[in-house]
Amino acid sequence: MKKIISIFATALIMCSTFAGCSSEKEAVSTDGSTSMEKVIGVLGETFESDTGITVTYNPTGSGSGIKAVSAGNCDIGLSSRDLKDEERAQGLEATFLAYDGIAIIVNPENPVSDLDVETIAKIYTGEITNWNEIGGNDSEIVLIGREAGSGTRDGFESITDTEDKCQYRQELTSTGDVITTVAGNPSAIGYASVASVKDTVKIVTVGGVAPTEETIKDGSYVVQRPFVLVTKADTELSESAQEFFDYITSEKAREAISSAGVVAAN
Repeated sequence: MKKIISIFATALIMCSTFAGCSSEKEAVSTDGSTSMEKVIGVLGETFESDTGITVTYNPTGSGSGIKAVSAGNCDIGLSSRDLKDEERAQGLEATFLAYDGIAIIVNPENPVSDLDVETIAKIYTGEITNWNEIGGNDSEIVLIGREAGSGTRDGFESITDTEDKCQYRQELTSTGDVITTVAGNPSAIGYASVASVKDTVKIVTVGGVAPTEETIKDGSYVVQRPFVLVTKADTELSESAQEFFDYITSEKAREAISSAGVVAAN
């Protein structure tokens, strides 16, 4: 009997040692919005610390993330815009995780510090082409934006009513690239998630309102959009993915979401 108990105990130890043991939960895969990198990173780190379950993040952009979950290539898609009617018709569901301000950014050397939505629209559609027309230096305005399919671009163009009208000099594939490009060009203007903005660029106020947690929450900062979790309505999440989904949409996650610089939707 003692020999049998010893063998059983040894087997238990081996099971807990090797990753192939069937009791280990599978990793959770997320894919999509580059603007959501910080908030998903914070939530994933907290969740993994509490549960031991790994959360992976693939920063491909909102459109690609939506396609990835539709094709079954990830557990949860990440989008920095709401789903379109045709995407919902494909059986996809949207759950709002948080609200994020879209910061209008310029180079720190630029003396312009405030713009209203109408002026921003005129800049991006090419009606205003020189900074000296709006109190800045005598230099041509260099328009930096995101690529087609980006949730940040969709949000920005919807709010400023500039869809299909923007005269971009560069269309970049990540939030980080936009920030880096504006930081390196005194004549540039761009837009990026508030949560991702670094002190290498200057955020201008919009109509006198700065993008803060309070102004995003009360709606007084108008250039904002949702951070959305995308899932398939007719497909159950894995046990690990459901556990992660339940955590990040719960009251427990509010503090972590806030620490990432965005406003929890819950």
